[in-house]
Amino acid sequence: MWNYCLILVFLFISGCVAGSRVVNTAQGQVKGYSNDGGGFFTFYSIPYAKAPSGRDRFKAPLPAPKRPYILEAIDKGIVCPQPIDLWDLYNRSLVITEDCLIANVFVPDTDKTDLPVLVYVHGGGYAIGYGNFLTYENLVKTKDLVVVTFNYRLGPHGFLCLGTDDIPGNAGMKDQVALLRWVKDNIANFGGNPNDVTIAGYSAGASAVSLLMLSKMARGLFTKVIPESGTDIASWSVQVDPIWIAKEYARLLNFSNYNDLESLEEFYKTTSYEILSFEAFKIMGRTDTFSLSPCVERDTEGEEFLTDSPMNILKSGDYPKLPILHGFAQMEGLMRVVVFDEWKDRMNENFSDFLPLNLKFETKEERNSVANKIKRFYFGDDPVNEENILNYVNFISDMVIAYPTLKSVQLHLDAGHDKIYLYEYAFVSEDVPIIPHTEIRGADHCAQSVMVGDGNLTHTDDMIFTQEYRQMKKVVRELWSNFVIKGQPVPDGSDLPSWPPVNKDWSPHMVIDNPLRLSGSLLKERALFWDEIYEKHYRNPSSPQKLPKINSEL
Repeated sequence: MWNYCLILVFLFISGCVAGSRVVNTAQGQVKGYSNDGGGFFTFYSIPYAKAPSGRDRFKAPLPAPKRPYILEAIDKGIVCPQPIDLWDLYNRSLVITEDCLIANVFVPDTDKTDLPVLVYVHGGGYAIGYGNFLTYENLVKTKDLVVVTFNYRLGPHGFLCLGTDDIPGNAGMKDQVALLRWVKDNIANFGGNPNDVTIAGYSAGASAVSLLMLSKMARGLFTKVIPESGTDIASWSVQVDPIWIAKEYARLLNFSNYNDLESLEEFYKTTSYEILSFEAFKIMGRTDTFSLSPCVERDTEGEEFLTDSPMNILKSGDYPKLPILHGFAQMEGLMRVVVFDEWKDRMNENFSDFLPLNLKFETKEERNSVANKIKRFYFGDDPVNEENILNYVNFISDMVIAYPTLKSVQLHLDAGHDKIYLYEYAFVSEDVPIIPHTEIRGADHCAQSVMVGDGNLTHTDDMIFTQEYRQMKKVVRELWSNFVIKGQPVPDGSDLPSWPPVNKDWSPHMVIDNPLRLSGSLLKERALFWDEIYEKHYRNPSSPQKLPKINSEL
């Protein structure tokens, strides 16, 4: 008897030390736990929807099943199907499963309710990644807000778009809408305010949250938007020609009968997830911004996520003008420095290989003429070489991230949107590697996203960082949390420099560095250069049933 009592006392004490909290959801109760240091509770691996399987695998998500038991909301390492050779990159034990639609909720240890909610969409080129690739524990510990991360279907599983009833497209985006609907229905039980939800995302996640703002399917599910290093009209953000991309990807998977659309659909519906995901990472390294990403859908039997091109929607002004915190890192193009030695030679041989897919040309000569114009703008009459590697970085930055962001901002302003806060992230710590063939360092792709999250991808916040780095993290988190909580990165009464919304000519914008400084036009000359090209050669993405053929020779 005494032994039994001692066991009960031990369990009681252990429960108090560990700390737990049970929360009701529409699908059943979930039990989360306090972190070791206290300050917040974590609820991991909560099913928010169910991915259909078998021949229905590309359809919209199904409701998550109800549970008669309390779910132990611990981290199960669940990720959606993607290339398995990335596990070394993730450096942790993860479990690939098609039933991967799970949410993670981080709640401050407080009795307060109606807290602002921040939902983060992970990046990875719509091909790789998972909800907790970046985590936000330190943000939750120090700010009165709830953070949600989650998985969504990736690669062909999430973004194959044939325009048929079985493969309509945008499965991964419909997962994201399902998550936001789950948040709307359940987050109040975690202490969050379902009517004060900010969506944020980095890289492909930035593209995703920009598109969510334009989607009628997602209206009313959030109130503010933070796209970090990505946007809606980037050439990789929406498939220009979904059928062509489906054929090209099938060729990579060694399927030969890709020109027969019925056979193509059958191939995708019956091929294993392992094979489908095999080449998803490789296409991210193409020079033409080829991507399995969201698409403009045709009318099918289901609910459509996107029924017109982002450019057309922005020009029409038919979307909610929600506050946006928008920007990019100063040297986004550093993401392609690792392939510089290969790409510089290819650029000198045929620069037209590096033009984005959302440019169209009547002839090969016209394509080459535009390519030469772009090459001269960045490199003059010199070949691409080690001496002008920074110009290479600028070219990649502008083509992939910077110009599409600035163009999107311009379209928002033209539509009467007056609540956009524009920035360029420029801070670089002394432990960042020097750019090859130079003596300088630069802020790489999504550098600002790492500052909002925990650690720096290779270290946690508990590791030793310079005081300047720690202070910069604190500043960036304050800017982001201000925006989430108050709708402005620098609200009235703040000690930070004043930051008004952007106006014409991409001015003003905040340079996020040490110290912060408000500046004028952001990359105006480079943006106007690309404007001239896109005004003449832009190709609007459209749905599968309306697509002309791409002439691969052009």
